[in-house]
Parts: sequence; C-alpha cells; structure tokens
Amino acid sequence: MAPELSQNWYLLQVKPNQHKIANRNLKRQGFATFSPLLETTRRTANRFVNKPGLLFPGYMFVGFDPKTGPWRKINCTIGVSRLVSFGNTLHPLPFDLIYGLMQRCDPKGNLLPPKQLQPGEQVEITSGPFTKFVATVEKIATTQRVWVLLDYMGQKTRIQFDTGNLAKAP
Repeated sequence: MAPELSQNWYLLQVKPNQHKIANRNLKRQGFATFSPLLETTRRTANRFVNKPGLLFPGYMFVGFDPKTGPWRKINCTIGVSRLVSFGNTLHPLPFDLIYGLMQRCDPKGNLLPPKQLQPGEQVEITSGPFTKFVATVEKIATTQRVWVLLDYMGQKTRIQFDTGNLAKAP
C-alpha cells in the first residue's frame, strides 16, 4: 500500500457490505483510498474462522485535493454513501491520525500488533487489581490485547490486558 500523504484525507461512509466495490470504483476514478483492516474471529457453523474486517466498519478514508480534483463525483460513486462533512463544508482529517494509522498497517492494510511488547518479555501491570505485578507476555493480538502469564499464589494464571495497562518491566 502506498497511499500519498501529500494530499488531504477525508472520511467516507460506504454503503453496507459494499466496501470493496466503493474502493475499486474510487481507485478507477483516480482517488487514493485507505481502509485499515483488523483480523476478527467469527463463528461459522461449527468452527471459528479468522477473517480481515474493517477497523472502522462502514467507513474508509479517501485522499484528494479539493481545490484541483473533481471530488464531488465521490458521492455519486457506486458503493459510496457519502463524504462525511459538517454542513456543506468538508474538513480534512488530522495528518497525524492518518499517518499514524498507515504506519501501524502492513502493505495490504492489515493492522499490525503494537511493536513495543514481544512474547516472552517481562511487563509490569499499571492499572487494575494487579497493579505493580510483573508478568510474562504470552501472546499479542492485533486488537491491542495482550495475554500475560502471571505468577499468582504459586500458579501461572493467564490474563488478558489492554496494551495501555502494561509497561516494560524495569
């Protein structure tokens, strides 16, 4: 994925279940698109299946320069519901938001797990009933969840935390 950061980025609402259609049609018209994906687990019949899904269901980002491009045709594109605006005014999204999201994604747009923690590392729990406890990272999910092994009362206990509640152990 090589979306251009030199242009302004806007939020776009897509029609239900038409994300891929909207993405294809916008690219055909020359617009840059970006839609971060998150791997989700869904149950189908008798098993669980991991599938990529939109990080922001029903929305994607589109990049263009409103002064030079024919951006009004975006709302008429098949699969697109509308450009999100306030009244009749389009407001670009903050550069840091889009840049940060793009940095967290692989070339296909899949959200990568946070890089600050690695399996096997020692972490300190920073909030909740286990504050100041030290645990070992077991697994990191792309949903910013971390499973740690906590030595509690002589047993290894597996607990799930949000990455914001953990820090590298000193």
